[in-house]
Amino acid sequence: MNTRPVQTLARQQLVLLQALFARPGTAAAQAAVADLDDLLAVHGSQNARGLAAYQANGHALAERSLLSVYPVVAALIGHDNFTWLARDLWHRHPPHRGDLAQWGDALPDFLDQSTQLSDTPYLGDVARAEWALHRAAGAPDTPPDLASFARLTQEDPHGLTLMLAPGTAVIASRYPLASLTTAHLYGTPSLADVGQRLREGRAEHAVIWRQGLRPRIAWHDATAHALLTALLAGAALPQAIDAMGHAASTDQNIDFSAWLIAAVTDGLVMGVRDHTGPHLTANLETIP
Repeated sequence: MNTRPVQTLARQQLVLLQALFARPGTAAAQAAVADLDDLLAVHGSQNARGLAAYQANGHALAERSLLSVYPVVAALIGHDNFTWLARDLWHRHPPHRGDLAQWGDALPDFLDQSTQLSDTPYLGDVARAEWALHRAAGAPDTPPDLASFARLTQEDPHGLTLMLAPGTAVIASRYPLASLTTAHLYGTPSLADVGQRLREGRAEHAVIWRQGLRPRIAWHDATAHALLTALLAGAALPQAIDAMGHAASTDQNIDFSAWLIAAVTDGLVMGVRDHTGPHLTANLETIP
């Protein structure tokens, strides 16, 4: 069997990808273009025009894909800046899968490290919230099990935990994260109110989940954040409630039952299930 044509095609594809994703103007990009010219045995304007067309198409795909996930970030920095941001991310963190819906998770850390956007330090947290909303939208369906709540009065709670909605995540931020996100997505609170909260240095914990088919984000207090963080880490129900109590201020009354009723009503808690031990990973972000 002659494998040479397959090897040649694979080599051509690799060199083309290197030329497409190399940052324009860099030494790596010049070397990639030279490799492509040598491989194709064609030099000059024909290759340059073809490569430029591929690159322009890639940039357009990057912008559309990123905008579908991060509309709030785009609104905060403006269309032109977002266009360049998408191109920059495309070259620094190129996609590793054919499905571009899975690309863009590197943006929050990328924004944190950007010196050009240092005057808007909350952008990374907003991007984390938007990526969590994106993941929640595509999370596998979990049917509610309302009958299982009877187990709370019938069984040892140490063997139980709560079943959370698809895509549930929590984020702790130094900024009014939930307010920033919902103001741009849903128009509430007003942008003036969000600006005031930013000037006051108000921090917010956010919870993201999917209610039916609709991804949601909302503010929640430190006690609910501690409870959900413990549940996402795989704690049994009593340990999660203990975490809730430890997060409470000295003058704060903890009412787990009231929280549970509201969480079930909002579709955040779907039922009660067996506790099977801690998870290997937790769907949470704690911003230092």
